[in-house]
Amino acid sequence: MAGAVRGPERCSGLTRTTKKILQRDLCKQVFAVMLRPMDTWDRTRVTEVEALRAIAHPLRARLLGALRHEGSATATELGQRFGESSGSTSYHLRQLERYGFIVEDEEQPSKRERRWRAAAKLTSWDDADFVDQPEGREASDAMHDLQVRWLLKRDRQWRERRLDWDREWLGAAGTSDVEVRLTPAATRRFVERFLELAAEAERETAAEPGAEIVSIHLQAVPVHPDDLV
Repeated sequence: MAGAVRGPERCSGLTRTTKKILQRDLCKQVFAVMLRPMDTWDRTRVTEVEALRAIAHPLRARLLGALRHEGSATATELGQRFGESSGSTSYHLRQLERYGFIVEDEEQPSKRERRWRAAAKLTSWDDADFVDQPEGREASDAMHDLQVRWLLKRDRQWRERRLDWDREWLGAAGTSDVEVRLTPAATRRFVERFLELAAEAERETAAEPGAEIVSIHLQAVPVHPDDLV
């Protein structure tokens, strides 16, 4: 969720592109892609309002992000990390399990407490599946709001910690925006290709020295003519 497809300056339909990417990884850290992408990564596909409501809960989104980013964990371990009681995290983990976002880990070192893992690296949904239902629009809006808050949080963290990073990161990270004239089909292909490129880049560089988690945010939305200026 970085690199928004919109911007303040337009020139024959195309804005000036600034820099490239933020720091940390959407697909593993948060949860959602708004358009139906190709199977670049394994994903949990949401088609029911109840499931979308379940993942729109801020703590559940954080729990799922932790399981994706750091691997399997128990309710107690996650409670300690997020300052919650094990009872609270256990309840929310059960809700995530109910809707297929997490599953029991194959390895269970202890019989006293279950270890959970994320069922997939991505959660995806299509707004078209929910727009005709008031409760669906509400759940979808909640997810969009959650993503925007996450984007702003990562941007703030990056700017506050810029001096902690190697200067090479200062030249590579940042935000970009561009506006282009596309059809719905072309927009969908663009999003699919974006995810393919991200997965390809991770496969090629994840094991290299200096590789870090990078947060990449994509927003692809049409702009109404009245909103162009």
